[in-house]
Amino acid sequence: MHRYFEFARHGTSYRQETLAGVTTFLTMAYIIVVNPAILEAAGIPKGPSMTATILSAAFGTLVMGGYAKRPFAIAPYMGENAFIAFTVVKVLGYPWQTALGAIFLAGVLFTVLTVLRVRGWLAEAIPQNLKYSFAVGIGLFLTFIGLNEIGVVTMGVPGAPVCLGRVCSPSVLLALFGFGLMAWLTVKRVHGALMIGILAVTLFSMACGITPLPAQVAGLPASLTPIFYQLDIAAALSPKAWPVVLIVFVMAFVDTIGTLIGLSARAGFLNEKGNLPNIERPMLADALSNLAAPLLGTTTTGAFVESAAGIEEGGKTGFTAVVVALLFLLSLFLSPLLTVVPAHAYGPVLVLIGCFMIKPVARLDFDDYTELIPSFLTITLISFTYNIGVGMTACLLAYPLLKTVTGRHREVPPALWVLAALSLLFYLAYPYR
Repeated sequence: MHRYFEFARHGTSYRQETLAGVTTFLTMAYIIVVNPAILEAAGIPKGPSMTATILSAAFGTLVMGGYAKRPFAIAPYMGENAFIAFTVVKVLGYPWQTALGAIFLAGVLFTVLTVLRVRGWLAEAIPQNLKYSFAVGIGLFLTFIGLNEIGVVTMGVPGAPVCLGRVCSPSVLLALFGFGLMAWLTVKRVHGALMIGILAVTLFSMACGITPLPAQVAGLPASLTPIFYQLDIAAALSPKAWPVVLIVFVMAFVDTIGTLIGLSARAGFLNEKGNLPNIERPMLADALSNLAAPLLGTTTTGAFVESAAGIEEGGKTGFTAVVVALLFLLSLFLSPLLTVVPAHAYGPVLVLIGCFMIKPVARLDFDDYTELIPSFLTITLISFTYNIGVGMTACLLAYPLLKTVTGRHREVPPALWVLAALSLLFYLAYPYR
């Protein structure tokens, strides 16, 4: 197994990769509780939904680790789950079974395009400056999520949409302590700095009575029967539902490309041309997980940006992802214990990861505005719209248009025009509020 995961080539070990896997899992374990809570608004029962969430994450992450050999975890996407629950079901009035059918059809498209190497062709057409901006944008996005989770940034009022939270509250003070502890341990190059911080804040929070002790440690998972294989593909194939299929496809398509490239840039996986070698493998892992997720009864899955936490702990091979997958399977029976980690314990990790991920901004071309402006749109819109897909589609539209109107259309690869067309369709079909 040591040879299979090529620890020597990457300069890692079982211990380091295991630590990275545990760290990634702890920073994303919230999805076990949050995804079912969001999908309950669509009428999907919470208990079975939790089981589906865990199984889809375990399946996709295991394929990513065992087949693609990358340290990226896969789980149901935040954002896409809310889009399905509140827009597709609540606003547009589609049954959740139809929504799952649309996700399955998007998964079929992903798989076909990946096998035909079209997705890899499209990904490699993205200019290096945009790839660097994906990493920076995702880093700031994680920072914003983390600041919001720990309560430093909260919802504001019209005209000032965000504001400073109650920084003197016990949970925020604990989060700030955790951030300081993690930062200090990181500067001292202590292995496991992020995980130590998460566990320390969780234990202190329990000791202070801020986080309640779990009512039970273990239990049997809820049955999948009410939601397993309940997707309605026939309804999703109707012309009326095509916009839903298109939006799900484009959102997941650009999210996955952006996340994979952004994480790979941070992990040092990109080659001299800024491409991820054998990108079809992680993309196929993503595509297959998007076939499995709606069959199990949950929404779009993909590479999680929180995988950056494990990468920072030294995760370089697929063994990191295998560890995450095994921990997800363990959580089927230990979810009351594993989900006790509060937001103010893992939130500081996301803020610190954002700090680490802004490094590629130094590699942007600040002298060529046809390169800088699209990159700037990516970085800002990912965070300010709380949506990776919006930031990416904006830059994929702006880049070829700016190059064309400035007489530099020959610098635009043909595949980038395809991405621009998909991005335009995204905005045309998007159900604006």
